[in-house]
Amino acid sequence: MTDRLWRHSSRLLPEGATGARAQPAIRIFGRWARGPLLPVLRLWRRNIQLRVVATTLLMSLAVVLVLGIVVIGQVRNGLLEAKRQTAISQAEGGFAVAADLAVAADEAEDVAAGRAPDPGTWLTGIVEQLGSGGQGVYSVVALSSELSGTPFAGEGGVAPRGPRASPDVRPEESIPQELRQALDANPSIHRQYGTIVRPDGSSEAALIVGKRLTDNLGYQYQLYYLFPFTQEEKSLALVAGTIATAGVFLVVLLGAIAWVVVRQVVTPVRMAARIAERLAAGRLQERMKVSGEDDIARLGESFNKMARSLQMKIQQLEELSRMQRRFVSDVSHELRTPLTTVRMAADVIHEARDGFDPVTSRSAELLLSQLDRFESLLADLLEISRFDAGAAALDAEPTDLRDVVRRVIEGAEPLAERKGSRVLVRGDASPVIAEVDPRRIERVVRNLVVNAVEHGEGRDVVVRLALGEGAEYGGAAAIAVRDYGIGLGPGEAERVFSRFWRADPARARTTGGTGLGLSIAMEDAHLHGGRLEAWGEPGGGAQFRLTLPRTAGAVLRGSPVPLEPEDSRRNRAQALGTAALSTSRTGPGGGPRGPASSGTVPAESREDDARAY
Repeated sequence: MTDRLWRHSSRLLPEGATGARAQPAIRIFGRWARGPLLPVLRLWRRNIQLRVVATTLLMSLAVVLVLGIVVIGQVRNGLLEAKRQTAISQAEGGFAVAADLAVAADEAEDVAAGRAPDPGTWLTGIVEQLGSGGQGVYSVVALSSELSGTPFAGEGGVAPRGPRASPDVRPEESIPQELRQALDANPSIHRQYGTIVRPDGSSEAALIVGKRLTDNLGYQYQLYYLFPFTQEEKSLALVAGTIATAGVFLVVLLGAIAWVVVRQVVTPVRMAARIAERLAAGRLQERMKVSGEDDIARLGESFNKMARSLQMKIQQLEELSRMQRRFVSDVSHELRTPLTTVRMAADVIHEARDGFDPVTSRSAELLLSQLDRFESLLADLLEISRFDAGAAALDAEPTDLRDVVRRVIEGAEPLAERKGSRVLVRGDASPVIAEVDPRRIERVVRNLVVNAVEHGEGRDVVVRLALGEGAEYGGAAAIAVRDYGIGLGPGEAERVFSRFWRADPARARTTGGTGLGLSIAMEDAHLHGGRLEAWGEPGGGAQFRLTLPRTAGAVLRGSPVPLEPEDSRRNRAQALGTAALSTSRTGPGGGPRGPASSGTVPAESREDDARAY
């Protein structure tokens, strides 16, 4: 079966070509042929008016063609029937005249015995006489019959063998052989559609009517009337031309009517689409022009009502948002003065706590720690209000991201020691330079590292730095923070950057976080034109990736660090399956190293290029 299919497909290819060589050529030809059609297809999909008008034209053309075929068929049948009746009537009259002339010539011969005219001369005269009245209407042909022989009277003589015909006909080429045989078999009138061959070689369709008769001496011959369809063809051509002209005008008229009708419906829809796009762009004052009281007018009124309602709601929300931002900003600023006073009093109380009783001393410590958290929350609220107001400024300068990571890890070292975690750094062997705001990037990285240590369950935290290379990632630098703690559940990677969102509300914060850190980090990343993304799996840890353009204002095309780390469960399973397949093919020796458990960092994170802080 396969051999037959291969032989069949090989016959479709040029000589010397193979399937592998022919496939690129076929694809190139397909793309070349598809290229000019794409704009047409795109216009067809997007323009409903074009589709309706084109469909109307095609359907109208089909209707006109069907009607034209039916009408032309009816006219042709009518013309043929009229031609047949007229031809038979004229031919019967001619046959009767020829029979009467033969009888008259026979009687004259009896009167003047021995002076009978020659049959050939007599037949020529008959053809000329009968054909003289049908110039342009019919032609007359006389042919000898195969039944010709000695006359019934027993008189001697020779039957006329040569054909006699009107001068505008080739007799023997115009009369079909089967009609001649039919006349020899039956002397009655026969008719058949045939072709008249003219002396110049041209031909013309005709109706041929024939009958077998006897001449003046009793010899049998065949007499034919040939009726060309010249007038009928002209009439049919006139009818066809009239129908075609009327059909073209009708199709064009129907197309114009469809275009006008569809335009009346499509124009308001297009207007509504444009107004909707402008509303989506923020131009809330746009409205549709409404005229009349029909369905389209009611649609326009409903659309305008919806637009007004949306404008009012959006304006209310904007006003509420402005009031909220102003309230947060004002409250944050107003709280700084009393907070400073309370901070000074708390510092004094905290310094004198050794002279207090244990309960009062503990209260002084709690007061100072909560003031620290309050100041942090107040600073985050002020920063969020700046982002909301669009007042955040970027002071970008060429910065080695290794120094930023080093300062962050030094600040997080006490927390890591309390948690029993280590912070490992990869990719710091060479400089990682990017134009960034060091203060903001340090705040982002500090937030990521502190969160990783807090949620790492005492396991190691890996910070990876990478600089993009090549055309795809050449304009990007990335910092990824990987932990092996509780991880993130399905859907939490997108919600983790929401303000005050916590994956586990019951989980206590040990670092005094405000719940705004990741939101501020996301805003800082967007301010740089970068991206901050998260990945996680339950019980398998999480990874946060910060991707920044190396040049301020550049457009990111990708990140040099994959979002899902190589040691995730899925990647380890794929690597294990590939290794098992390779082992089954090559033998048991040299098996792959088993995956690291979720409780520790994989072995490669503890290689020489990873530095622990």
